[in-house]
Amino acid sequence: MFYRCLATQAAVKNASTEKAEKSAAARESHSFTMNSFRGQLQTNQVFPFPETLTEEQLDTLKLLVDPIEKFYEEVNDPVKNDENASIDDNTMAAMWELGAFSLQVPQEYGGLGLSNSQYSRCVEICGYHDLGVSIILGAHQSIGFKGILLFGTPEQKQKYLPRVCNKELAAFCLTEPSCGSDAGSIRSRAIKSADGSYYVLNGSKIWISNGGLADIMTVFAQVPMKDPRTGETKDKVTAFIVERSFGGVTNGPPERKMGIKCSNTAEVYFEDVKIPVENVLSEEGQGFKVAMSILNNGRFGMAAALSGTMRHCIKKAVEHATQRVQFGRTLDNYGGIQEKLGRMAMLQYITESLAYTICGNMDTGSQDYHLEAAISKCFASESAWWVCDEAIQILGGMGYMKDAGLERIMRDLRIFRIFEGTNDILRLFVALTGIQYAGSHLKELQKAFKNPTANLGLIFEEATKRATRAIGLASAPSLTHLVHPSLQESAALCTKGIQAFGESIESSLIKYGRGIVDEQFILNRIAQVAFDTYTMAVVLSRATMAAKKNLPTAEHELLMAQTWCAEASNRVNQNLSAISSSKQLDVFNKLSKISKNMCDHGGCVQLNPLGF
Repeated sequence: MFYRCLATQAAVKNASTEKAEKSAAARESHSFTMNSFRGQLQTNQVFPFPETLTEEQLDTLKLLVDPIEKFYEEVNDPVKNDENASIDDNTMAAMWELGAFSLQVPQEYGGLGLSNSQYSRCVEICGYHDLGVSIILGAHQSIGFKGILLFGTPEQKQKYLPRVCNKELAAFCLTEPSCGSDAGSIRSRAIKSADGSYYVLNGSKIWISNGGLADIMTVFAQVPMKDPRTGETKDKVTAFIVERSFGGVTNGPPERKMGIKCSNTAEVYFEDVKIPVENVLSEEGQGFKVAMSILNNGRFGMAAALSGTMRHCIKKAVEHATQRVQFGRTLDNYGGIQEKLGRMAMLQYITESLAYTICGNMDTGSQDYHLEAAISKCFASESAWWVCDEAIQILGGMGYMKDAGLERIMRDLRIFRIFEGTNDILRLFVALTGIQYAGSHLKELQKAFKNPTANLGLIFEEATKRATRAIGLASAPSLTHLVHPSLQESAALCTKGIQAFGESIESSLIKYGRGIVDEQFILNRIAQVAFDTYTMAVVLSRATMAAKKNLPTAEHELLMAQTWCAEASNRVNQNLSAISSSKQLDVFNKLSKISKNMCDHGGCVQLNPLGF
């Protein structure tokens, strides 16, 4: 996927890439996470906590919440959906009638025209009740026709957006048998006709949500393109709007899956499909950008949905813990259970805060949220899995039984760490993108030394910064003026971690240079530090908002913020130490050798203790 390309960009530079990087470096990012890689604070997307909805938007949302809740309580049956591995016609019809498939389509095209924040609240309700249905809805609008919303021409929007509001499902077709996380190896090809009026598409896609049902698809394929400078022809990924009615579009049977069974997942085949030239999304060769923009734009919805799922699991766990008596006391009186419930609460609170911070930024026009969106996807999917697992543990044997409903949720949850960018790859994306941004000022300094007379100001400024930082005279970044007084100690932990993070990134760049792209042990720990520093800031911001508004839950929220920052700060210190620790690097080298032995052997290397 795009992550490998980022690594390649960091390792091998050609003239055009250097020019693009120079342009990117010139535009300072407003991303909190991006700037943390430089040890700097950029707070305007975190503080104050985003509140973007007008009174009118809030009233509209309130009118939607009750019908959506009613649909899930009275019409939708998640157990039946799971058992039948499909949604019945009456349920689907009710969803269309509700407008659930057109939440963010502008009203002029027949949709509800919701903002990202309004959408998040609706998606959260879906996640609370049925993740399988959430996938049908998300595959349709978060990624299926999102490309038309983001890149469509006025004509494309006028033609397709009314249709996706009116019982024509959409799908996003990127993954192929030969490419999962590596979108650059797409083999589907679209050849332009001699008269230039259409393309002929051939290829196949796998694991496509709504693939067996969709009428309108966003499809990515290689298109041969001639370089105007060199005259050389190369394949470049291009995005197309493809209708099933074009002919030549077929699909395989629904996949048999571990979870989200009611959502249709199928292979889709394209055989000599004629696509009108006006159905190109964006421009020829821009498919990679289109795909990544769609995925980045929709990731906040996953955090919103899973925050709802966690609320459901927590409710189940609390109900059981406060009613189940063991050894003369209810379970909630035992420290072990209290620790589980406390951590479950924190993870749900942070996931919810991430979702509404990011969608709030998007609603105010931010373009610098890609790292934060990736963090929210990883954090939400891992937290929801942990919360559900602990809820099952609290319920004990009852939790393991189907009737409790948690085993279905656990099966449904497992996919979220895999699709729309695996968490492993997204961690590398966060680390490499942040490092690339952090390294741009070092490159600027290196260039300055090539002509020191003309760049004395820059050299002197950087030298002064490093010297004062080394002897402790530089003023450290601070959040204390932005947070509630009871959170000032927690804020200091966050800013101390960010300052140390910037120094560690600089040291790693100096030590490894471009070779940092191959140091995945280090990159994973760098990513985790970015996760912890960003979640600390977000939770500080939301708890501060609660305290300023004197909400009934303010004291509870302050407690969660304080506790999270204390633990996250410890993890930051541990991970930064691991990056520079020869002992930790030696452990990784040993693990690498163990892995190689296993792969050479085809599995476990050692025999059974009995020798056969």
